[in-house]
Amino acid sequence: MSKTKKLSFTIILVVFILTSSCIQKKESEWISIFNGKDLNGWSPKFTGEAYGKNFLNTFQAKDGKLIVSYDDYANFDDNFGHIFYKEKLSHYRLRLEYRFLGESVLGSPDWAFKNSGIKYHSPHPSELPIDQKLLVAVEAQILGGNGKTERFTGNVCTAGTHIVMNDSLITQHCTNSSYLAINDSSWVKMEIEVHGSEKIIHKINGQEVLQYAKPQYDDTDEFARELMKNGHSRIMSEGYIALQAEGHPIEFKNIELMKLDE
Repeated sequence: MSKTKKLSFTIILVVFILTSSCIQKKESEWISIFNGKDLNGWSPKFTGEAYGKNFLNTFQAKDGKLIVSYDDYANFDDNFGHIFYKEKLSHYRLRLEYRFLGESVLGSPDWAFKNSGIKYHSPHPSELPIDQKLLVAVEAQILGGNGKTERFTGNVCTAGTHIVMNDSLITQHCTNSSYLAINDSSWVKMEIEVHGSEKIIHKINGQEVLQYAKPQYDDTDEFARELMKNGHSRIMSEGYIALQAEGHPIEFKNIELMKLDE
């Protein structure tokens, strides 16, 4: 090979390596999806309310935190809420920190004590029936301890959906992780890693606590049937993420997203 050809080959190789490095860096980059100042990029939906209405100022941005507050409530009255991130997602990692504070609002169900979650593969909130209480999607459940009974966090719950775990279809509503919920108000790190419908992983404080696959609509659920009738695939491989407001004050911070190759 001549010196000219060797030089050309070397230049091409260097450009290829640098380009590949830049692409890899871009694809493996964590980005903040909550600015800590306002709810830009996020939209609420509450039972009985139109999409976009932040009922009684439940969702707030303050001091770098996304807060679920019940300060303006006299009674919960089944006002279940979710706040949705704007972008439809399929293959990604989502991480955040959470902590429970205070007491459940008057009138909230007993099971809602220190109970929240990350919903994913949800339909767009504009598609939801105005009176829907339990969002038809898969949930990475967030629980806090009550100091009395054994509770776990990072569980999976399936409103109107099923999952596959260890090659078996799981139809029960919730399946516990292996991580004990804490009783105090310390910050807890949580992450979900979603590979479409192929594999979903839950992590708490950097530890893998649950893995499953093939989230799918339950055709015995009326809302799930309606979604499939309107063109949603039975096997769920994409959708929107949402944070829950189910009656107990909770704070989130450092909400970050990493998109993965499909």
